[in-house]
Amino acid sequence: MTPADIPATEVLVTADCWASESGAETTVHRAIEAAAAMVEADTGHAELAVMLTDDAGIRTLNKNWRGIDKPTNVLSFPALQPERMPDGDAPRMLGDIAIAYETTRSEADTEHKPFDHHLSHLAVHGFLHLVGYDHENDNDAEIMEGLERDILAQLGIPDPYAHDQVN
Repeated sequence: MTPADIPATEVLVTADCWASESGAETTVHRAIEAAAAMVEADTGHAELAVMLTDDAGIRTLNKNWRGIDKPTNVLSFPALQPERMPDGDAPRMLGDIAIAYETTRSEADTEHKPFDHHLSHLAVHGFLHLVGYDHENDNDAEIMEGLERDILAQLGIPDPYAHDQVN
């Protein structure tokens, strides 16, 4: 994989609570790079944004876009793709991912996982949604979860779906 195959990823920290996780931006970049290397989607000359927010911020997004008035761990917003790519060198926008700190921290602690492992999983999960993967039915969920396992294994992260995991 060449640098041209890796989507440009902008990580925006919009909540002060992320200050306690100094490596979060690096973790997200590494996870997106690993995911892009393993998917059969055109991610070259593309870009995406990842917003590291808090539960209040993601709750607002969840309510406004999905009609669900509660926080969640990760949301993905795939960009609408034009029927024909415009001329020029402008990168194609894959979309946006939002990850909530408090929910991510709580899940990692409850599941006895290192925070950076869980953050990596959520970044990979969000990225896969941006490139067309979903888990709306059992077959699609099996495909997406298998790909998540494979990508995370490349990063040295154990199966996030294994039960009773202790790291």
